[in-house]
Amino acid sequence: MALGFGRKNRGAESPSSSLPTPQDSKDGVLGGGESPPPGYRADVEGQGGRKMSRIDKPLDAASDSDSGLGIGAQIELEKDNAIKYRTCSWPKTAALLFAEYICLAIMSFPYSYSVLGLVPGLILTVVVAALVLYTSLIVWEFCLRHPEVKDVCDIGQMLFFNSKWAWWFTAIMFLLNNTFIQGFHCLVGATYLNTISNHGICTIGFSAIMAVISWVCSLPRTFSVLARLATLSALFTFISVILATIFAGIEPHPEGYPSKGEPLVLAIPVAGTTFVAGMNAFMNISYTFIGQITIPSFIAEMKNPKDFPKALWAVTIAEVILFSLVGSVIYAYTGTNYNTAPAFGSLGNEVYKKVSFSFMIPTLIFLGVLYASVSSRFIFFNLFQGTRHMGEHTVVGWAAWMGILAVTWVLAFIIAEVIPFFSDLLSLMSSLFDSFFGFIFWGVAYLRMRKADHGAQFWKVRGVKGMIGAAFNVVLIAIGLLFLTGGTYASVMSIIQGYESNSFGGPFTCKDNGV
Repeated sequence: MALGFGRKNRGAESPSSSLPTPQDSKDGVLGGGESPPPGYRADVEGQGGRKMSRIDKPLDAASDSDSGLGIGAQIELEKDNAIKYRTCSWPKTAALLFAEYICLAIMSFPYSYSVLGLVPGLILTVVVAALVLYTSLIVWEFCLRHPEVKDVCDIGQMLFFNSKWAWWFTAIMFLLNNTFIQGFHCLVGATYLNTISNHGICTIGFSAIMAVISWVCSLPRTFSVLARLATLSALFTFISVILATIFAGIEPHPEGYPSKGEPLVLAIPVAGTTFVAGMNAFMNISYTFIGQITIPSFIAEMKNPKDFPKALWAVTIAEVILFSLVGSVIYAYTGTNYNTAPAFGSLGNEVYKKVSFSFMIPTLIFLGVLYASVSSRFIFFNLFQGTRHMGEHTVVGWAAWMGILAVTWVLAFIIAEVIPFFSDLLSLMSSLFDSFFGFIFWGVAYLRMRKADHGAQFWKVRGVKGMIGAAFNVVLIAIGLLFLTGGTYASVMSIIQGYESNSFGGPFTCKDNGV
């Protein structure tokens, strides 16, 4: 769950990343419609580069076996750099995706199933996974057509006709989304530390400790290096949720038994389930799958982006199996009446709870690290594009990188501590942002790419296939609007209900938030 500033080149150019001239374009460096290398002013007319409003036809695969001349040029330009970005293989990209998706949110699936009922919950899990797989493939196709794209903000500008307002709008959403996710991991990290230490120190202290540890782990500058940490994160998370599932099955009773009677397991929603409760449960499932915001950033550092679907299919299949298995089994043993989110709190045995939760600590750190890196990469690239600080180990470059990361983590810590309804606010932000990054952007991208391929009436030219494709992507846009309206409404109502029931704590509280 990877904003872009306007493309401006600041500072002196590095000899290894000098920009092509208009004459280079005419002489063939950028000929044949291929894309420019990093740092090329693609949004400026008159330089021979692409306009950011242009949605191109597919690149000629026969002209370059390495996913288009644009990518080959990018790799060539940084071959002598100390820091190289186009270095990720598809297994490393898969590791990043696994770390992003195989996370703590899995342990909230039992809660979603308890509200929606087991059958609708499982069906929605598969449907949402399929929709996210489809839209992620659209993101991939768009990035193949435009190897010059470095992040989702570039795509936002291109989709909406080179509008600077679209770039800034996307950038603001992008940075806010990532920073709030970082804040969430400060808060959840404090929850773990409170749980394992029996509230050893003030919760604010635990949040600060998580922020500092996460800042240190964020320091690597490329995704290729972070992929090693991502592998460990995904592995430990898998162990954590499997242990919790096994423990839920072998312990005699869940936490709190028998105060609420026998565990109640429902195949369909219980009568009287409100729209707000059902929508929040559905959104919880959806938010766990939606992570397309980082995909353009990941693809921008792949050696061969054509291999991206291998990583995508691997993580999607694993998601569906793991989410469904963990959610349904834990729900079956804890029921609607003893269920908590995260589900570690449903375990009655204190040792089981602490052991299974402890294996989650790598992902509590790494997922925040991943989003911090994506945000800092975006800011850093736009500040230093075309300078030697991008590809060399300079004092200025490293000081700026560490400083940008520090600012994001300080803001994340403050946000996590100041807002008393942080979890509900995160849901609100997800409703506002994931509606665009999960669905609306990619429905629009499909329609614009097909128009570029087949003309304004592409849906007629392609026959039944074109009509179905156009209709389906209009539906995707409508789903995004449902998230934006219904999801936002449900989140706001949940915040109101929280205030009415006095269930929110105060800002900068020392209160124990352990499970």
